[in-house]
Amino acid sequence: MHLGSEPPEKKALMTVVPTPQTATNDAAVSNRASASPPRTGLYTPEERKRRDETKWTLVQGILAPVQFLVMAVSVFLVLRYLKTGEGLEAAHLSIVIKTLVLYTIMVTGAVWEKVVFGQYLFHASFFWEDVVSFFVIGQHTAYLVGLYLDWDARFLMGMALVAYAAYTVNAIQFILKLRAARLQEAMDTAARAIEVQVA
Repeated sequence: MHLGSEPPEKKALMTVVPTPQTATNDAAVSNRASASPPRTGLYTPEERKRRDETKWTLVQGILAPVQFLVMAVSVFLVLRYLKTGEGLEAAHLSIVIKTLVLYTIMVTGAVWEKVVFGQYLFHASFFWEDVVSFFVIGQHTAYLVGLYLDWDARFLMGMALVAYAAYTVNAIQFILKLRAARLQEAMDTAARAIEVQVA
């Protein structure tokens, strides 16, 4: 035995044994290394890719202006009835059509969220927009209930206008959120271009 060497038993005792804390730290490091790129703005890079590839993005892009057009026509018919007392059936029909379009855009929007974010509704990126959307749907549905129960026509017209006002607020929420997302994407693209030039 060489002088100064440690007995085999002591060497074994000196071996570093991983502790639970060490294992936890190692797992955290591993998770950070394998995690997806961080979210910058509304979408992660993967979510943005899914958004651009899915057909539901186009569906939403078509339904949104269609709903605005239907609402504009309906507002005109409702106000005409309230002013002149004429065209009640046309006003009712326009509100029913507006409500059906709203249901359609809500269902397809939930599918779009599932494809892009992995859940049907209330993802963090659109949480408050979805909350207000349900409030809007509730108002439109209340109108349908009132129509079925034959409530006073002028009261129903008032309900419809309130529902349209809430829908307009909801639409502005989405427009501002999507505009912010486009600005963020433009900034990210410009930053990448600068990095390439510097490199």
